[in-house]
Amino acid sequence: MWNKIKDERLISRYLLFIVGLFIASLGVALSTKAGLGTSPVASVPYTVSLMLPILTFGWWLNVWSVIQIGTEVVLLRSKCNPIEIVIQTILAFAYGKMTDFSCSLLNGIKADTYVIQIFLMIASCFVLGFGIWLQFKGRVAMLPGEAMNRAIATVTGKKYENIKILFDVLYIVVAAILGFIFLGGLQGVREGSIIAAIFIGNIIKLYNKGFDKIFNSRKE
Repeated sequence: MWNKIKDERLISRYLLFIVGLFIASLGVALSTKAGLGTSPVASVPYTVSLMLPILTFGWWLNVWSVIQIGTEVVLLRSKCNPIEIVIQTILAFAYGKMTDFSCSLLNGIKADTYVIQIFLMIASCFVLGFGIWLQFKGRVAMLPGEAMNRAIATVTGKKYENIKILFDVLYIVVAAILGFIFLGGLQGVREGSIIAAIFIGNIIKLYNKGFDKIFNSRKE
């Protein structure tokens, strides 16, 4: 009986994580429609997708994930959990597919003015933040980018938060350089990427506070 309850809880957590994954993909797709750059983690594959449209944005996300997973494996070596790597790979490819699907769902959205672009970018932050928050609540896995940051933090002894900030900045810089060299300017990364980098973490905190407030009020 207890094992059955544990299995049901695990399935519920995976379902919550997958729902969060899909909502996060909608947030990323929405940011591409804003045309002001996307989130730092997605900025490099999105810029490459503009440079080399032979593959879709989602497929370039998959390539990027494979690079991040490979980095994690090299860093952790014998400490690496094979099952976790397999789960990360499956979820990463599912996320790439979801992102392409989300982009097709939002295909009719047009950002004709800068005001609409800003509105869509802010909306994307709230949607992406909610998706990430649901993934945290699922507590079953990490996407390759976050898992790589965790591996680097483990090997170097640095704080995970500091590693994440460092790589978010690095992604934006790399995407900007690629844009200038191959696209003639900033396309994959712009002010929207800075907005996302600043606000998404705070938006997740806002969801946490709201959830805690509702949960505590129900307890009373």
